[in-house]
Amino acid sequence: MIFLSGCLYPESERKENQIPYEDQLDMVQSAVEQYKEETNGLVPMKTKANETPIFEKYIIDFALLKERNLISEIPSNAYENGGVYQYVLITPEENPTVKLIDLQLTEALRSINVQLDFYRNEHQYPPYGEKIADNVFAIDFEKLGLEAAPTITSPYSEEKLPVLLDAKGKLIVDYRIDLNHALGEYEHEYVEGDDIRYILTDYTPFVPAYSLPYTIENGEPVFLAEGTKE
Repeated sequence: MIFLSGCLYPESERKENQIPYEDQLDMVQSAVEQYKEETNGLVPMKTKANETPIFEKYIIDFALLKERNLISEIPSNAYENGGVYQYVLITPEENPTVKLIDLQLTEALRSINVQLDFYRNEHQYPPYGEKIADNVFAIDFEKLGLEAAPTITSPYSEEKLPVLLDAKGKLIVDYRIDLNHALGEYEHEYVEGDDIRYILTDYTPFVPAYSLPYTIENGEPVFLAEGTKE
């Protein structure tokens, strides 16, 4: 497994976070592959609604792995064991690959969402601010009683990433800062219309959770308009 270096993964972050879960990721990856082999192509994941966003959809079911004695214990850093990471799968049908959701990000969004729910209970529309792209808006933070526009800490770079609203009033994380770093640092063959979020999963253990699709335009990440190729 390849981990980010340089601008996307500072030295302090690598030392603090990479070592504890690299072995655990490898262990779970091996167990998933063995499970698939033993079950004629099935993967050990919990069932979620079809409309669940792709990077939050395929949660690993550790109970299934334990039933077959493919793991002796749940990783210490997993949510199911009181840890701060949710283990998920990407591309489960073609090449099931184990990745992580940083639940510290989830908690940060939840605290913002509490204030958002209070606002929506009193007003007809969400607190939309400036239009960022089609169906993507900044949050009018003053309407929520906040002192500044809300941000969350990136699991990739520790940069402060903006929290935005989609057309349905749902909170999303804007990963353009991290995507821009990755596009500049790593070779790729992405073209306009492709969903470029996978450049983050190719080189890091994390998925870009709570995001909308992005593509590349003039060498820079932009939100992928609905109706174009993903």
